[in-house]
Amino acid sequence: MQTTAVLLEQPRRLGLSALGLTAPGPGDAVIEVAHSGISTGTEKLFWSGQMPPFPGMGYPLVPGYESAGEVVEAGPDSGLRVGDHVFVPGANCYDGAHGLFGGAARRLVSAGDRTVKIDSTLGATGALLALAATARHAMAGLDKAMPDLIVGHGTLGRLLARLTVAAGAPAPTVWEIDADRRDGAFGYDVIDPADDPRRDYRAIYDASGNGALLNDLVGRIVKGGEIVLAGFYTAPLSFAFPPAFMKEARFRIAAEWTRADLTATRALVESGALSLDGLITHTRAAEDAAAAYETAFADPACLKMILDWRAVA
Repeated sequence: MQTTAVLLEQPRRLGLSALGLTAPGPGDAVIEVAHSGISTGTEKLFWSGQMPPFPGMGYPLVPGYESAGEVVEAGPDSGLRVGDHVFVPGANCYDGAHGLFGGAARRLVSAGDRTVKIDSTLGATGALLALAATARHAMAGLDKAMPDLIVGHGTLGRLLARLTVAAGAPAPTVWEIDADRRDGAFGYDVIDPADDPRRDYRAIYDASGNGALLNDLVGRIVKGGEIVLAGFYTAPLSFAFPPAFMKEARFRIAAEWTRADLTATRALVESGALSLDGLITHTRAAEDAAAAYETAFADPACLKMILDWRAVA
């Protein structure tokens, strides 16, 4: 069995390729992908060659961990049926290519228990489930304060803000230096950080991935306040110790989502409590993958790029 997939042969060398698929087992399903998302965080680092050593990484690789599609074959132990619509957080099912992520393909093989059933009416927005779950993971759990300041109004920052509002917490302030990205707020304010005089935030969530902001953020928290690192940082992080000492600052790193986050986020989306509207700004046919990745990583107007696989045989 073969598939057409995005293949990153080496940094900045990307295109579609025919790849063999491993045979599905009793607990697996074959999914025909309709839409997959391009991550401007981890995928950009692989594309640019800037990703630090990471378990399972290597070239050539199939990128993508945000795929939505339909089950076309279902093993007896997969827990799925043909015709189910699912979200797939990537797959490792390719001959001759690393599948560290592996979701950017027309067809893929995945263990049924790695998928999450979704409503077919979600369409392309179904591919956003992992990013929404990432935001939820940063916020949910014991002893985690809701953000009252979010840094960055990209896709992750918007989801953090929307989840805060959906939880009934006070609307957060969001910082964004790009004036064109300050639109699209749902019940919260987006401002230029230069216009913000506050220095009493309890919980600042950084969704920018800019480690150079740490000293400024330390100066913005109350004593005992928390800074949550919700982005992905390639360079070593550092900060001036005396101001952090005086503030008794706390730092927390938000890791990737869990299965529970995916399930909870799906429920929020399907109940209408969390909207994914307005997050997809660009869609390209999968045949235009090379140009789509360039746009996703280089165009500041692109919040989220989706590849449409439906025309691929």
